[in-house]
Amino acid sequence: FELRPLPTPAELAKPSGMLDLHDESGLAAIRACDLYAAFTQRTTECSEAQKVADQHGAILYQDGGEASERPEISRHALSALFLAQLPPDCIKWEHKLRSAKMVETSNGSSSSSTTTAATTPGAHTETTLDFGPQNGTHTFDLVVGADGAWSKVRALLTPETPHYAGIQNITLTIRHISTAYPALAALVGSGSFTALAHHQGIMSQRGPQDSARIYIFVRTPDERFAHSTGLAGMTPAAAKPLLLDDADAALLHAWGPALKDLVAAACAEETADNPGAPLDIRPMYSLPAVGHTWASQRGATLVGDAAHLMGPWAGEGVNLALWDALLLAEAIGKAYRGSGGEQGATGAAFQEALAPLMGAFEVGMAARAREKAEESVANGEMLFGEDAATAFVNFFLSAIATG
Repeated sequence: FELRPLPTPAELAKPSGMLDLHDESGLAAIRACDLYAAFTQRTTECSEAQKVADQHGAILYQDGGEASERPEISRHALSALFLAQLPPDCIKWEHKLRSAKMVETSNGSSSSSTTTAATTPGAHTETTLDFGPQNGTHTFDLVVGADGAWSKVRALLTPETPHYAGIQNITLTIRHISTAYPALAALVGSGSFTALAHHQGIMSQRGPQDSARIYIFVRTPDERFAHSTGLAGMTPAAAKPLLLDDADAALLHAWGPALKDLVAAACAEETADNPGAPLDIRPMYSLPAVGHTWASQRGATLVGDAAHLMGPWAGEGVNLALWDALLLAEAIGKAYRGSGGEQGATGAAFQEALAPLMGAFEVGMAARAREKAEESVANGEMLFGEDAATAFVNFFLSAIATG
């Protein structure tokens, strides 16, 4: 079940954020699906090259991606790759989950819960998803909550909810940058570009349609920053003076001309491509890096951001999600075969076989997520701390020195 409508080929061809997949996690899942060859054909839009700059656009570090073994692919290209492998009716599109409820049947009686509750050993648990009047309710022996940051399924397992991470993110896109803005294309390069200063970041990643995806990150304790600054509801073109010239707004006033030119071009192009659309500015959220676990239950589990939402500063979100999916799929397959699923075994038998496997999976997932979340938090402190540009340069130099 998916909230969004089925994307059209034209929509999947549009610029989107880039993802770098890691060998032990994201790429392992790609290989397990026998999609590695098809995947590599879609990794030409953004090189693995890196540039780091100061607030004036002076390049402090650059490489051609020689030390990287993490190929970049656009979100849309990865989605298209996966969708092409699925039967047409496999995903139920435009289904907005309203609520989820567990019903446990044991010894002829039943009890239900929409919040966390322990599962009785030997019981059969069914999980019902409510998609509202139009799409109805659907009941399953197992629900995998891959429903993101504000997961409805998560509430069945834990009361934990995301908290504001102290960073605001603005996203803009310049299409055909090489022809429209050759000087800016030369500045950001063929891969990833990062300029850091004033507890802020201006970052770029190249992508489809010769595009540059521009990200502006601002560290602030104000969760309602968009409203406090007046940026909420503005088009990017209208927001440009506030972003670049207003010394009182605590935004990009102190940055040098080269970086201001990049942001100005991105604001103009974003509004030209999407007339009337408001500036894409969002607070960033995360789940606790330490101690976010839950008691395993038979009717539901979580993967991806629903299980371990974290900042993007370690590049682990999509990789952990694919790793989760790979390992959980292996556990489900083993339980299905072991419980006689091919011979029509009951849901209770399947849950009995899956319970220890899923419990072990969740323990392992929590350990992996904790390690990566702590890495992401540390990297975020580096990127938005004091003398961040120098710290980021040293990060790359240290990585090269240690192999």
